[in-house]
Amino acid sequence: MSAAVRTGWRIGAAAALRGRAGRPLSQAAGEGGGAESGGGSGSREAVERLVREHPVVVFMKGSPAQPLCGFSNAVVQILRLHGVEDYRAHDVLQDPDLRQGIKNYSNWPTIPQVYLNGEFVGGCDILLQMHQNGDLVEELKKLGIRSALLDKEKDQEKK
Repeated sequence: MSAAVRTGWRIGAAAALRGRAGRPLSQAAGEGGGAESGGGSGSREAVERLVREHPVVVFMKGSPAQPLCGFSNAVVQILRLHGVEDYRAHDVLQDPDLRQGIKNYSNWPTIPQVYLNGEFVGGCDILLQMHQNGDLVEELKKLGIRSALLDKEKDQEKK
């Protein structure tokens, strides 16, 4: 786990101090009541399948083509800057059970949520921080994705 992901997790844990119990991801979803039990779209099992279905998964409001909130749009733009076009996006506005289920699963109260290789990274703020400090390039590299920003840097060096 990179330093940025650990930092993101600590930030999430700080948010947890405001009323959520800070638990490791492996424990976050199975506790409490609501949509995480059973086989519906918000169940722990269903959410687990979604976060593991692809190396990059985003739970957002709207779609990458038409984000319906500024934070979801920012995540899409950051991924676009890095040339990440092959990812799974799930519109939580289309499925209230999934919207609550993903919050329960990650123990993170807001949308969007980004997962890399099945691991919760955080929301818009964490992805932006990773982008700014270069950690996103490294995390994408671990997934076999070469950031388009590396190619732009090479082009700048040639000039």
